[in-house]
Amino acid sequence: MKLAVVGAGYVGLVTAVTLAEIGHCVVCIDIDEQKISRLRQGQVPIFEPGLAELLQKNIQAGRMTFTASIEEGMQQADILYIAVGTPEHVDGSADLRAVKAVAKDVAEFAVRDMLIVVKSTVPVGTNDELQQLVNDYKLAGVTLELASNPEFLREGSALEDAFGGDRIIIGTQSEYATHLLTGINAAFQIPIWTTDVRSAEMIKYASNAFLATKISFINEIATICERLDVDVEQVAIGMGLDARIGPAFLKAGIGYGGSCFPKDTKALMKIAGNVAYNFELLNSVIHVNNRQQEKLVSIVCERLHDVRGKKIAVLGVAFKPNTDDVRESPAIPIVNTLLVRGANVTLYDPVATSHAKTIWGEAIHYTNHLPEALIDAQAAIIVTDWDSIKYMDLSLFELMQNPIIVDGRNCFLLGDIEAWPYEYYSIGRRVVKPASVTLESR
Repeated sequence: MKLAVVGAGYVGLVTAVTLAEIGHCVVCIDIDEQKISRLRQGQVPIFEPGLAELLQKNIQAGRMTFTASIEEGMQQADILYIAVGTPEHVDGSADLRAVKAVAKDVAEFAVRDMLIVVKSTVPVGTNDELQQLVNDYKLAGVTLELASNPEFLREGSALEDAFGGDRIIIGTQSEYATHLLTGINAAFQIPIWTTDVRSAEMIKYASNAFLATKISFINEIATICERLDVDVEQVAIGMGLDARIGPAFLKAGIGYGGSCFPKDTKALMKIAGNVAYNFELLNSVIHVNNRQQEKLVSIVCERLHDVRGKKIAVLGVAFKPNTDDVRESPAIPIVNTLLVRGANVTLYDPVATSHAKTIWGEAIHYTNHLPEALIDAQAAIIVTDWDSIKYMDLSLFELMQNPIIVDGRNCFLLGDIEAWPYEYYSIGRRVVKPASVTLESR
């Protein structure tokens, strides 16, 4: 099948590459000509394990091409996917301008019947609006049908999810579109759930909101555990053994971030508000998550009393490991608060420092070498659980001044930390403070 994918960002590029990998001929379209030029050379603009290799493989096999022109890209396509961004407005609603602009262009350039598949995350009813929009701009005699095929890709594990996910959701208006999209996705060998378009749109938002709820719930339990001398990780394991609950997303920590959960939870709140419903539970989920990010800085400020002029190491800026995405990263409010209080911040991240520089410029120091971040620091805040942090030599903390470690990801076993003269604060677990253990006695 000949397919066109509009948008060479995270969702669009992964969609294009994986569709090519299962045998389709795919043209990837993006208005950023510099990005298109890099892609033609096999260079990916994002950090995603395995994606560059798969891209290069399919370019060499002749299954992937690139263009900056929608008109050119859709000429031979049987189906066109819209996979452009839907960032949030100030009020939390989704910004649909890019999606609508693509739909309008497709309608104006289409000279034959085409199925348009919306991969972007859009509010319920958007496909209905787009259907009306393309009907208004299309040529007489041309049929353009809209369908919904939301993505469920985790950054850092996108290829794993694309080829081994739990389900593929397809929302259509006709049996023809259902049959066509089912056939296109059959080679993924993943269960396919077909439904109506509006239900497919809601499934995406409801899924992300539920996972965000699990995260905020376990963080609330963690706060109670801290006050009762209970280990939240033991609690989470015991809860997760119940098949009705499951272990996924019961990891206490600094909370969720990234380009999906923060945006989608707020968008669903707005969707609910538009139909005069106060989504109280989701509002609390968002509140808990925001509060969780403030917790780590509070611990540092309480222990140091005044962080002005003191070196604070922030370990990790990507919102999760194995990605360079810093959108809605918990590190952002943490660093901002430290800067307001006059701290000297050194930020460590193995891959995402270039993106961090676009946020803070020369206001902080950047490094991709962990020891450099720790030397003479008076506190270290762990934000991202990179392997380089989780499996680090704990003796590196000796580079700090009277080490105070605030671990927002519970990276280390308490028993391992107890062997060192460090102050260690984690989420939902007891505080470890040096007692009789000294460097000499070890």
